[in-house]
Amino acid sequence: MTRATGRTVGVAALLAGPTVLAFFSGGYFDQPRLWAAIAAFGLVLLAVLVSEKPLPSSRSGQLAIAGLAALTGWTALSIGWAPLAGPAFHDMQRLLLYLAVLVAAAALLREWAAAEAVEPALAAGALIVIGYGLAGRLLPGVVHLHQSLSAAGRLEQPLTYWNATGALAAMGFVLCARLTGDPERRTVVRAGAAAASVPLGVGVYLSFSRGALAAVAAGLLVLLLLAFDRRQLRAIAVCLAGAVVACVPAGLFGGVRALHGSLGSREGQGAIMLVLLLAIAAACAYLATRSAGDPRGFKRVRRSHVVIALGALLLLTVLLVARVHEKTTAARGATTARLGSVESNRYAYWKVAGHMFTAHPLRGEGSASFGVEWLKHRKIPEAAQDAHSLYIETAAELGLVGLAALALFLGGAAVSARRAFVRDPALTAGWIAASSVWLVHAGLDWDWEMPAVTLLPILLAGGLIAQGDRRDAAVSLPAAEPAPAPERQPLPTAPDPDLA
Repeated sequence: MTRATGRTVGVAALLAGPTVLAFFSGGYFDQPRLWAAIAAFGLVLLAVLVSEKPLPSSRSGQLAIAGLAALTGWTALSIGWAPLAGPAFHDMQRLLLYLAVLVAAAALLREWAAAEAVEPALAAGALIVIGYGLAGRLLPGVVHLHQSLSAAGRLEQPLTYWNATGALAAMGFVLCARLTGDPERRTVVRAGAAAASVPLGVGVYLSFSRGALAAVAAGLLVLLLLAFDRRQLRAIAVCLAGAVVACVPAGLFGGVRALHGSLGSREGQGAIMLVLLLAIAAACAYLATRSAGDPRGFKRVRRSHVVIALGALLLLTVLLVARVHEKTTAARGATTARLGSVESNRYAYWKVAGHMFTAHPLRGEGSASFGVEWLKHRKIPEAAQDAHSLYIETAAELGLVGLAALALFLGGAAVSARRAFVRDPALTAGWIAASSVWLVHAGLDWDWEMPAVTLLPILLAGGLIAQGDRRDAAVSLPAAEPAPAPERQPLPTAPDPDLA
């Protein structure tokens, strides 16, 4: 097998991995996650064999990998003081999977053809997963999907968790919005992305995940800040309009929205919804082919505008979090009443996690310790294994050391993203925007424990590290040569009139 063939196989396996894992409960349980980790380390070995330089040369890429490796190592050490060694070991196993995928992606996604395939492949994977979940509602007599009682009718399959489903659909939607507005993509790709955005938007809605809605809004805002031109603005408008229009009948049909009614009733509603979904997707595809705008380049956005937009987003987030309180009569399940409320049990989770951090601020209580502490201190009769925030849970379970390692990973990836964006904004704008969706949602839920969701931003981070390295190679200058001796300099000549 030649190096080129090996790289192609490795890239295909990397990009298909999250989609495959999604059909095994998102990789949440031990056995699928273990096999995924073995495959990921196989890809690392393949990357070593087919890449001239498998590890990144940029300092930011090295720091990102070192940060994730440090988080993995500290999690392994915390098994020694964690209350339950088994769940802590599973956390370490998950981190090994993430570390292997990050290293493999940073090595294999440097070539232009591989980088160009990232957005379509990940968007298509999200569409396959969400489309499978929707099939149980659109074709209930043909596709029979299990529904857990806790989901209460919300879209959860095949990941088995509705909020994770919403997060995956949100990332896919932002990737499709970028593909639709990318003038360097072929027309068929832009049209297909616009069509795919419709079922992905419906997937976000039917998950009834308020965090996913906030995250997709943040992702679209970041996309506009990075790719601010008329074509991209029009693409976002087309994708949003198609999704909103499709969500109207999805919300009106009880069989589609919440699996209500008899099988015959759900079959009729599903058939009507399927026809409407296809028609709206076709209209969006047509509008995408008719879009016009500046064919190349982005209009530069003033730094003050970026600061104002991000400040407004931060203020909105703070105001929403400030209003969160313990749930009393909040709407539950597949109802639009949930989307107009910010009531949640998360405040109670975060309060217990805060006590854990103050008790052991340096080392934390140990990986996977939140579930034990929650049972000790909870004031509401609800079981919870996670603090529903990557950042808060890391502080509670792994202390300042774990937070520092996580910050090193995210900070290194952010610097790599900036370097890659400076080098090629058209290629990487969608990557950064989709990653921001996950960054927001991971602060509100336990995405970190769902590999099929978190592997997308891990892959994108690896790709950004790889593209940052390509920029280094492109702009690096050769070693300075000694200046020629004065006596060997040519004599001055008259200027060429053609060059004057």
